[in-house]
Amino acid sequence: MGAKRGEGDGALQKVVLVTTGGTIAMSKDSEGVVPTVDGNRHVARLEGLERLALVESLEFSNIPSPYMTPQTMWGLSRVIQRLVDQVDVGGVVVTHGTDTLEETAYFLDLTVRTSKPIVLTAAMRNINELGTDGPRNVFSSVRVAICPQAVDAGAVVCLNDEIHAAREVTKTYTSNVATFESPGFGPLGIVDEDGVFFFRKSLTRSTLHVERIEPAVALLKTFTGDDGTFLDHALQVGFKGIVLEGFGRGNVPSSLVESISRCIAKGVPLVLVSRCYKGRVLDIYGYEGGGASLKQMGVIIAHEQTGQKARIKLMALMGMTTELEVIRSCFESSEQSPMRREI
Repeated sequence: MGAKRGEGDGALQKVVLVTTGGTIAMSKDSEGVVPTVDGNRHVARLEGLERLALVESLEFSNIPSPYMTPQTMWGLSRVIQRLVDQVDVGGVVVTHGTDTLEETAYFLDLTVRTSKPIVLTAAMRNINELGTDGPRNVFSSVRVAICPQAVDAGAVVCLNDEIHAAREVTKTYTSNVATFESPGFGPLGIVDEDGVFFFRKSLTRSTLHVERIEPAVALLKTFTGDDGTFLDHALQVGFKGIVLEGFGRGNVPSSLVESISRCIAKGVPLVLVSRCYKGRVLDIYGYEGGGASLKQMGVIIAHEQTGQKARIKLMALMGMTTELEVIRSCFESSEQSPMRREI
């Protein structure tokens, strides 16, 4: 369905543009591409935005996205929650760097409780680079934020005139403007010259009642011959939760099993995902290190498409509860049912 409410019909909505930095607010100098003092203001002052919506800007930060931390994401989540709780705010657009945008997007999707649109956007090319994509992405994102079909869609990512669900999207290319894709799912919709068009909505979203987060969650990737050294070290230095990227359906080398057993014995949640971008982790293989044997040991099976998304969810869940079976249910049971849950 298409929608152009607010685009020239005299009923402009209020949209808050929250800037955090990233390439969209950078320019190139003799040292390379770096943040600029007025980069965020440049984004917020784009000519023509006033014809789309009543746009107000709020600078949250001006940092490269690799500088994002769980605590920074949590602070951003609380700012956006306060904004969407205001009756006169129709939606929020967040500008962000592309490197960690998918993580912040999923964090906001899980922790901000609202039906109002939250749209994250960015740029692959800096302000003074030929063919910079930032201005177009901001315009398209504001259009999504005022679209009726974006209501109750959760946090979405809008770049290159495509709209993606926060839970599904990932950065796939280091430099191409068409970097964001949702492998196995595809975009939710598109922004075109004559409107915003949603083709589907994600049916596996969940919203968490989060009052704090647990940032001490590690993300480890297994490899052939993995003997558990890194997993054991993560436990020794005090990580309170572990997300492990396994092979295929969720399988690991047998040489890693002993370390996994020690992790389980300590009561540390260990969440298993696959290094594959498509498909689901499933407890099929019963050999030592196979998904079925790992689940019997107490490993939690996740259906997030990437390890970084599962880590975001585990940080949020561990801020709510330390009960392993509740955490397990939120990763395993809720993902089996195609419906939105509030936890």
